Amino acid sequence: MPPARDQLRAAASVLRRLIPGHVSAFQLQIITLEDCGGKSCFQLSSLMDEGSRKISIHGTSGVELCAGLYWYLKNWCGAHISWDLTGGSQLDTIPEPQALPALPPGGVKIQRSVPWSYYQNVVTSSYSYAWWNWKRWRKEIDWMALQGINLPLAFTGQETIWQKVFESKFNMTKHELDDYFGGPSFLAWARMGNLHGWGGPLPEKWLELQLILQKKILHHMRSLGMIAVLPAFSGNVPRALKILYPSANITRLPDWNTVDGNPQWCCTYLLQPMDPLFIQIGKAFIEQQVKEYGSTQHVYNCDTFNENLPPTDDPSYISALAASVYGAMIVADKQAIWLMQGWLFSSDAQFWKPPQMKALLHAVPFGKMIVLDLFAEVRPIWSKSSHFYGVPYIWCMLHNFGGNHEMYGRLDVVSSGPVDAKTSANSTMIGVGMCMEGIEQNPVVYELMAEMAFRSTRNALKDWVDDYSTRRYGKAVPEALEAWQILSHTLYNCSDGLQDHNTDVIVKFPDLNASSLTTLSRYLAEEGGTQTRRLLTEGLTSFGHLWYRPTEAKVALSYMLNASSSLSNVATYRYDLVDLTRQVLMKLANQIHLQALVSFVKGDLEELTKNCDILIGIIKDSELLLRSNNGFLLGPWLESAKKLGTNSDETNLYEWNARTQVTMWFDNTRTLPSALHDYANKMWSGLFEDYYLPRASLYTKLLVKALHDKEPFPYDSWRSSWILLTNTFQNGTKNYPLEAAGDSIEIAKSLFSKYDSLVHD
Repeated sequence: MPPARDQLRAAASVLRRLIPGHVSAFQLQIITLEDCGGKSCFQLSSLMDEGSRKISIHGTSGVELCAGLYWYLKNWCGAHISWDLTGGSQLDTIPEPQALPALPPGGVKIQRSVPWSYYQNVVTSSYSYAWWNWKRWRKEIDWMALQGINLPLAFTGQETIWQKVFESKFNMTKHELDDYFGGPSFLAWARMGNLHGWGGPLPEKWLELQLILQKKILHHMRSLGMIAVLPAFSGNVPRALKILYPSANITRLPDWNTVDGNPQWCCTYLLQPMDPLFIQIGKAFIEQQVKEYGSTQHVYNCDTFNENLPPTDDPSYISALAASVYGAMIVADKQAIWLMQGWLFSSDAQFWKPPQMKALLHAVPFGKMIVLDLFAEVRPIWSKSSHFYGVPYIWCMLHNFGGNHEMYGRLDVVSSGPVDAKTSANSTMIGVGMCMEGIEQNPVVYELMAEMAFRSTRNALKDWVDDYSTRRYGKAVPEALEAWQILSHTLYNCSDGLQDHNTDVIVKFPDLNASSLTTLSRYLAEEGGTQTRRLLTEGLTSFGHLWYRPTEAKVALSYMLNASSSLSNVATYRYDLVDLTRQVLMKLANQIHLQALVSFVKGDLEELTKNCDILIGIIKDSELLLRSNNGFLLGPWLESAKKLGTNSDETNLYEWNARTQVTMWFDNTRTLPSALHDYANKMWSGLFEDYYLPRASLYTKLLVKALHDKEPFPYDSWRSSWILLTNTFQNGTKNYPLEAAGDSIEIAKSLFSKYDSLVHD
């Protein structure tokens, strides 16, 4: 840990950036764990200094000081802090420095209920952080500290480390590594061995600048007292290693989501952990990181078995594999701790039965492995595995896939799940975590999740939601309070046990042959009166996710609109209003899309035309709505990518990466789309106008024409046309607005009036 004075200085800088006019009103001090009863904590108290009140914050680390600061601002000043793209922070309720509210006599002491508060998913670096500069990173690390996060991933710049290792110690060339690394938008999946080369090659300047950025990130994290989790070697190696070391036990992995097994991107190479070369590479990688970063904090993430099954389920073999993976860490760092995502126990549950789980988990000395129960809010593993058979774990909320926009959450489980896990018999839970694939959405969920590191009992959720609304908007507005109570019981109370990866038809248009929907009537008959809540997806094998009644969201929206007279100038309110209006429109579009297909199957041309017109109208209206708020713009995503380019070739490469990730994602042919198309879909103005609208227009026009001409739907023509449309967008260079335009409130009111009668259950 850095010296107390460094942590104090770092915490003071967070305070200064957050509320610069109040710096003199706070006194910060680092204290020992013994001062807090052996646990991390912060202590708040009021004191008088030369006739003026000051707020004293004592904490066991820089993070604790920052968490204590936000605890005070939140609970005594009615303030709220969230990401800029979700409305930003509401700090207007903080009184002038001389009028800050007093704390109770004797002060307030808040201990952590668990030692660790973890943050990030291994893919967040691609879905959210890909184009960040230092200014944006510093703001995020400040946010982490204010939320009490003390165990974040630090994955930036690792390609530069690998380049140094492979070139200097294993005789590889830059050209051979170009085939190994992914492009900036796809680094996460190249790191995991899912793909290679896609979106690349990485420019030398990228590698240079990312390492510089990583050093700044690590310095700020560490100066606040965070433990920055570095990557370790998982076994994923360049193709060239098999040629350079022909006797090494290197296997080629199966295809991962390419269109046709194209070897240019598919089927990466895994060095088996029990091969002697594994330890050599793992040792060199950690040593190079220590050399570059000056030190290590001994915690390393490694996911060798994530969506990559061992060749046999023999427990003794699995145990030897795991011991070898850990062995490559301790040979370079005797104090190494292996932090492993527990996603494999959910995604490959048929393989990882108790004997296999125990073999993996018990192969590492006790206390030297930490498991992330990655999806605990929906599919907890701790309760099915006797707390991971005694291995320390962190209760995590995954929540978001692909960085999609969807008003969704499980507030009740977030409030109760960590408490239940911690207090159950023989618990080995040591932390809570947020493991979303993408950030800057649903701030209410993350606000509550962050608090659970400091709560040992369940929240009174109704009161908490009221407080949240009041703090977020800076005042208690009855209509807004009512809207949030409805939302907390509906959109934010999903209890169906399904993961919420957004497949709304506008942003993930189903690749359906309308003329083959012979089973449509059977699905409608089975669903009876609730068929409009369902959404057809490709192959008719599943339905879109809808866990509440659309009319409930509409009622919440009506209350939110009625609050506009009191909140018209509040940025957080305007964001939430756009988000909720968007949510209602997207579910309506799903309903209209299904009705259009029903009309086609029935041969009702008039009804089909009407439904297609409504669907296209919703897309056009959504573009206007989203354009009115800075949180829903394509322009900043593209501009941040282009700004990192130091020449035209880099700029073009980065823009292609940024456009591709949110559209086709992976490779395609002229007639076959990527299996991952629209996985990372976004509710962004610009995408609606130039991608979602022309795609839906193409489909609906072909649908109407086919029925009019009494011809089958031209599926092959549709498919090749929308693939071409997508590829054209990927290669585009059009500039999009960086600032919002239009009045969100007036647009939302107009759209509510226009579509009110169409929203039903």
